[in-house]
Amino acid sequence: MGMNEDRNIVLIGMPGVGKSTVGVLLAKRMGYDFLDTDILIQAREGRSLQEIIRAEGARRFRALEEEYICDVQCTAHVIATGGSVVYSDRAMAHLARSGTVVFLDISLERLLHRLDDVDARGVVRAPGQTIADLYDERYPLYRRHHDIAVRTDGLAPNQVLAAILRRLPGLP
Repeated sequence: MGMNEDRNIVLIGMPGVGKSTVGVLLAKRMGYDFLDTDILIQAREGRSLQEIIRAEGARRFRALEEEYICDVQCTAHVIATGGSVVYSDRAMAHLARSGTVVFLDISLERLLHRLDDVDARGVVRAPGQTIADLYDERYPLYRRHHDIAVRTDGLAPNQVLAAILRRLPGLP
């Protein structure tokens, strides 16, 4: 593989930050395929994330997520990950080997405005755990696992796209 030729671009960040929306735009712009790992898991399991979490619990869901992600073998893809992927060092190492990891960073305040319907989204969290708790727990993990961070506060999806494109190494 040449320096950036066909490397994946992996989007990480909190639920509701816009990984799927921006991911589709980025894939289109780069002529890459798009993969949403939440959709992959739902398709393979034949049930929604929420159903899996309800039936199996958050820990089992994260183990499933890790398995599916570690099975992903692709190049020239934009990969939008579930917000909980960063709990798995193994999954993150797998994704980082084949691509550039972009952290879509959002303030808690902005996130709370976006996530009014959080439980319907299949957000992996412990009973009684608030979005603020989740944010505090995950933020250091997102910080640890990224190559590039892009602040999304106040930006429309096409502006987030432009910010990512400016930061990606070696793009024409």
